[in-house]
Amino acid sequence: MAIEYREWRDGDDLALLEIWGGPETAQARQFRGALAVSSNGGNGTPWRRCIVAEDVVDGVGIPVAAGVVYEASLHPERLWTYVEVARDHRRNGIGATLLAMLRREAGNAPSGVSKLRAKVEPGSPGAAFAEAAGLAPIQRSRLVIVEPGALRLPVFPDKDHGGRPIDGENAGSDIVMDLATGSVELTDVVGRYYTSIHGWDSPGVLSVGQVQKLFLDELTGAHGAIVLRAQPESAFGQGVAPSKKGRIRAFAVSYAAPAGPDDAPNAEVGPGVDTPTDVFVGHEPSLDADDAAEAVRDMLALIAYQHPVMLELDDSMTALRAAVEPLLESGKARLAGAETLVVSD
Repeated sequence: MAIEYREWRDGDDLALLEIWGGPETAQARQFRGALAVSSNGGNGTPWRRCIVAEDVVDGVGIPVAAGVVYEASLHPERLWTYVEVARDHRRNGIGATLLAMLRREAGNAPSGVSKLRAKVEPGSPGAAFAEAAGLAPIQRSRLVIVEPGALRLPVFPDKDHGGRPIDGENAGSDIVMDLATGSVELTDVVGRYYTSIHGWDSPGVLSVGQVQKLFLDELTGAHGAIVLRAQPESAFGQGVAPSKKGRIRAFAVSYAAPAGPDDAPNAEVGPGVDTPTDVFVGHEPSLDADDAAEAVRDMLALIAYQHPVMLELDDSMTALRAAVEPLLESGKARLAGAETLVVSD
């Protein structure tokens, strides 16, 4: 076996697909799309270096592996990297050679960033390769489906009718409220929440436009948002109507239904099956831990009262974990696919 290495060329994707077959993991499905012609960046195109390994037989090179490293506008403190080797060519040092070459290329990235990160599935060949290469987990992510009625509806005091308690389904519009996804107030809290849960891999400073584009734009599939507010308080004392709404405590943004089961691994689909709604749930990051946990739990109870919801649960989402992990243990929520680990050097 004679292996030669060269830059990626147009058409390599089709040649490699014939050798590789279908993706082994969700991460492979995602990152195969990053394999492309190398670029020096600019005009909205990230800096990228992509290398192909060919098995040369009788003077003819057959692509069998490829690797890529590239800059990211979001989370710019590390470079993304991905390496894939055909099954029958593994354990021959090809992946290690590709990664070493990509590390050298990373040393010349225009941003000056050289630390690498990748996504792997625990127990997969990719995870074993990453561990051998010195890449260690910095975050775990799970896709979770919460079943309808998994949490009891919250109870709020009804200040308009003598303070008697009312359940969340009948809460006044001053507590539970629909918001347009273009709302400046919503955009602000979503952006600050996302930053607060990514201290392990900073997204940098997010502008209003970036938050909208990433989470709330129509192109993301966002089509609705609901917020849970603090009780409105009057600046002039009891008995005087409040002049301002209470601040947002928690939010949930819903997204268009996935195109099919490939987009929601292990999610049940078909006639008579209630397809889970994809949601992004978070909270005002300045809340203390107990208040944040209560707000997120109440929000989750509201949105999953009658229909299942699917959400991404990172280990850094402390408040959401407090609500969801007991549901996983009791069987009222379930994983919708394998875990994902973000690994880095």
